[in-house]
Amino acid sequence: MQPDGSDVTRLTSAPSENRGTSWSPDGESITFNTNRDGGDFEIYSIRPDGSGTQRLTDSPGEDSGPVYSPDGDQIAFQSRTSHK
Repeated sequence: MQPDGSDVTRLTSAPSENRGTSWSPDGESITFNTNRDGGDFEIYSIRPDGSGTQRLTDSPGEDSGPVYSPDGDQIAFQSRTSHK
């Protein structure tokens, strides 16, 4: 999307909730958390053109709030699991 709100591009089409986005420092990818695989939220990355979707986490509980390190080499996120 342009700053004026024009040129909107849809990046995902999975029937799910996508939230918690973060741009990589180089602008080459966006991370987000989604429940697209059923159940809990996991962290994914996608290119700004909507291609190259990649699942980054696969853990019990909810993973959320992904943010890139300043150099873009690492991604920090919150993981909420229940212990029984």
